[in-house]
Amino acid sequence: MLAFLAYFLLPLFWLSIASTKSIGDLFGSFGLWFAHDFHLFQNVRELFATRTLDGGTYLVWIRNSALYSVASAVAAALLATAAGYGFAKFSFRGREALFWFVLGAVMVPNTAIAVPLFLLFSKIGLTNSPLSIILPSAVSPFGVYLMRIYAEAAVPSEVIEAARLDGASELRIFRTIAFRLLAPGAVTVMIFAFVATWNNYFLPLTMLSEPKWYPLTVGITELGPTGILIGSLLAIAPMILAFVLLQRYWETGLSAGAVNG
Repeated sequence: MLAFLAYFLLPLFWLSIASTKSIGDLFGSFGLWFAHDFHLFQNVRELFATRTLDGGTYLVWIRNSALYSVASAVAAALLATAAGYGFAKFSFRGREALFWFVLGAVMVPNTAIAVPLFLLFSKIGLTNSPLSIILPSAVSPFGVYLMRIYAEAAVPSEVIEAARLDGASELRIFRTIAFRLLAPGAVTVMIFAFVATWNNYFLPLTMLSEPKWYPLTVGITELGPTGILIGSLLAIAPMILAFVLLQRYWETGLSAGAVNG
C-alpha cells in the first residue's frame, strides 16, 4: 500500500514543488524540493494574465471545463439512473441482449470513438461547439451498469406495485419514489462523469478548433512550462472539491453497488 501511495502521490508532490519555481529554477534545481526563490504567487498572477495569440485565457478555459463537466455529469446521472431503473424493474423483449450491448460499450475506449464521433457531428454541424463535448460525455455505459445493480436492491418491487395500485403513473413513481432511493448511486455516476469529462483531452482536441471553446486540458498546452505546471495544479482543485462535497453519497453508492454486485 505504501508503494502504491508513493506511486500516485509522487507526481502530485513534484507538480506542487515545480509550481513554486521560476523557469530558471525549474531546470536548474533539484526537482523534488523547493528552490531558493518562492515564485508560486507570481506564477499564478502570470497565468491569469496570459493571453495566447488566438485569444485564449485560463479563465475562459476553466469556465468551459466547468460548463462541460457539470452539464455532462448531471445529464449522465439522469440518463444512467433512468436506464438502470428501466433495466432493473421492467421486463421487455430484448432486455438482456440490449444490456449486453451496454456492457460491450463499457469495454470500448473513448479514444477509439472520438474520430467516428467527429465525423458524425460534422455531418450535422455540431463540431466546434459545447454540444460536441457535452452530448458524447452525457452517455455513460458504466453508469447504466452500476445503476441497474443498484436499482435491483435499492428499489423494492413491492413499493412500486403499491404505487401502481394507488394509481400513480410510471413517471411519477420514478420521480417521487425511485429517484430518491437511487440518489446515492446517481451521485456516484455524477462524480465519475464529472472527473472523466474534466480530464478528457482527446475528444475536445478532435472536436474543437477555436481556443474560445477549449477546456483546460487542451488550452494549457498553449502556455509555457510554468503556465502548464501551475495551470495543471489549479485544475485539480475542482475535482478535490467535488469529492469532498459528495464523498458521503459517493461512498454509499460504491459500497451498495459492490455488495449487491
